[in-house]
Amino acid sequence: MPTAPREPRTLAAVLFDMDGTLIDSEPLWMAAEMALTGRFGVPWTAADAAAMVGSAMTTSAGILQAHGVDLPVPQIVDELTAHVAAAVAQEVPWQPGARELLTEVRAAGVPVALVTSSYRVLADPFVRAAGGFDAVVVGDEVARPKPDPEPYLAAARALDVPVQRCVALEDSRSGTASALASGARTIVVEGVQPVEDRPGLSRVSTLRGVSLAFLEQVARGRTLTLDATA
Repeated sequence: MPTAPREPRTLAAVLFDMDGTLIDSEPLWMAAEMALTGRFGVPWTAADAAAMVGSAMTTSAGILQAHGVDLPVPQIVDELTAHVAAAVAQEVPWQPGARELLTEVRAAGVPVALVTSSYRVLADPFVRAAGGFDAVVVGDEVARPKPDPEPYLAAARALDVPVQRCVALEDSRSGTASALASGARTIVVEGVQPVEDRPGLSRVSTLRGVSLAFLEQVARGRTLTLDATA
């Protein structure tokens, strides 16, 4: 009996955020911030740190400076990045299901891009450990970082695919706003920073259980929710 023809794939590429989405680095950033603010006797709480998740590095550094960290913004950025890069270089703290999803997407021949607010010095070691990406967009190489759509638009251009046929995975308010504004189909992975519902925004509790088939459904325009904790 002849098999039914396979439906053409809509999904042109998958665009992955890094911090908080593929790797559990937010605790590392928070620890770096606590160490830095502690040197200057600046009060800093978990809520303060969570509010900065997904922000551009210079924005985060400016907030720390405004709180009383008496260093130039570039030096704050360098110190935070060095702290986190050293930790990630020792061992990549993969988020549950992230490595498996990345492997499945690559095995299917779907292009993948890393779209991160972190700087090249941190992204490159992760890219090597992860086995590479077809395109990498980092925070210190875009004129307008997240929440502007430029990083996701740049990734789609680098892959030579329509951004409207891409699925972006994010965990922060800033990153989600960037992805949605670019026109990419967007999935928010619930993390340390609550992200409000928006039209067309899919939501998962974790990447564990997210499959290529799930991404394809989102690429086709479905708004889905997957709660692996239920």
